[in-house]
Amino acid sequence: MKQTRDIRMFFQYVIPSVLSFALSGVYTIVDGFFIGNSIGDLGLSAVNIAYPVVAVIQALGTGIGMGGAIYYSIYKAEKKEKQAREFIAGALWVLMISSVLLTILVFLLNGSLLGLLGANGELLALGEEYIAVIALGASMQVIGTGLVPFIRNHGGSFYAMVSMIAGFVTNIILDYLFVWVLEQGVSGAAWATVIGQGVTMLIALAYLLHKKQFTLNLPFSKFGKVSASILKIGIAPFGLTMSPNISLIIINRFSMSYGGEPAVAVYACIAYVICIVYLILQGVGDGSQPLLSRHYGEKNFAKLKSTRNLAYGFALFLSIIGCTIMYLTRESLGILFGTSKEVNTEIAKIMPVFLISVPFVAILRITTASFYATEKSMLSYVLTFIEPLFMLALMLILPPLFGGQVMIWWSTVFARILSAFLAVILKNHVDKKEMS
Repeated sequence: MKQTRDIRMFFQYVIPSVLSFALSGVYTIVDGFFIGNSIGDLGLSAVNIAYPVVAVIQALGTGIGMGGAIYYSIYKAEKKEKQAREFIAGALWVLMISSVLLTILVFLLNGSLLGLLGANGELLALGEEYIAVIALGASMQVIGTGLVPFIRNHGGSFYAMVSMIAGFVTNIILDYLFVWVLEQGVSGAAWATVIGQGVTMLIALAYLLHKKQFTLNLPFSKFGKVSASILKIGIAPFGLTMSPNISLIIINRFSMSYGGEPAVAVYACIAYVICIVYLILQGVGDGSQPLLSRHYGEKNFAKLKSTRNLAYGFALFLSIIGCTIMYLTRESLGILFGTSKEVNTEIAKIMPVFLISVPFVAILRITTASFYATEKSMLSYVLTFIEPLFMLALMLILPPLFGGQVMIWWSTVFARILSAFLAVILKNHVDKKEMS
């Protein structure tokens, strides 16, 4: 009976989190769908090139929010209400300050950032148009994504999902209106994204106010210590959210050299869909985080391990379902985004290569989440950033030796497999240490 109750509680936290993360991934697909069918390959490539900048904004909110929410859960489990509320206030202050700084930086460095990401010519012009609007709404995106972990850790997983759904529906309606009806192109898609995130932010704020959890009351003398603790934990979830986009930057840069704009368009479509699966897997990890942090705060390591095993099993199950769907629909994916026939054919050919790595990503995501949920910051950093490092090293070595663009794709797969093996080694090391 007790085990059944634990499993039920696990899914009460994880299912809404999975759906929320899936919707955040569909945000990008919606933009790609409307832009691809309105402008074509060039518009799709422009949004793909620019997306890492958008991802930084969203990942910053996720990292700060998760860093504060983890400490909130741990202190709540230890019955330290005052310290728990200090981390709500600290996270809110850090979210507001960082969002203002990020808005200024992204707006001023728009063109330079896109140039570093490989954009030039008409691709650069479209990318600048998209990011200029995204920068103006950066505060809403940072604060909106940053509040969701607190709602989830306060037991409001379903409400967190509702706030994401409301933003998502708003985004779809406005994409249709701005991009197709009013023909505003990439800037219209950007405005739809920003306003959708704004809706999520307002609903999340309403929850915290209603539950009397919204507070900015933090003594200035404690701000430095609290914010440093939040950032220390937050680096890992920030990096985990950014990891597919760091990989996207690396893949785009090497693909421009070996396969040109068609290769970038191919990966744009694959990335749109496969990143939803990665976000779903992160949803399992972040959904189980409140339970992992609670068990860690209570020093109940048996329950912690049991919850983590549930997360592994569910993540692997979802990865298999995701791979099956993507494999069966691979020949129509490019058509969905309005790509050329040549790009669509290449997508169908390359997709199975990327699907090999998905179960390994499941293992990596859950292990990383379990580390940052239990204050093992350094181990979570290692797993967060090792994948793009492996990828970069393999892309420098394999394509010149064994076949150009095709080895860009395989380097991505090999990097994720190696990262998963490292995750298992580190997890076993931690388990032995805690058992002794």
